[in-house]
Amino acid sequence: MSQVETVLNAITDPTRRSVLESLRSGPRTVGEIAAGYSVSRPAISQHLRVLSEAGLVSARKVGRNNFYAVDLKGLAILRTYLEGYWDDVFDAFQHAAIKERAKGGKLS
Repeated sequence: MSQVETVLNAITDPTRRSVLESLRSGPRTVGEIAAGYSVSRPAISQHLRVLSEAGLVSARKVGRNNFYAVDLKGLAILRTYLEGYWDDVFDAFQHAAIKERAKGGKLS
């Protein structure tokens, strides 16, 4: 599985996307994250493991607690993938416009 597939698979689950969103404001412990969900703390830990394996979150141990934070490596993979679509679509539009102009047509 490619890195892009791993990242996309990780965020297909609504709970994982929500957990990732919850980390936008800064690092949080599993307990802090789990407090916002009706699922168990072990279930949140499992979601965090999947996000971590995808490179979307990282953990830092402080005392007895693991603090999870957004990891920019995984986001960079996702961003590059999505920007590739933007580039491809723009290039295709530009090619179609040049082709249409060469035929004497107008773009509306």
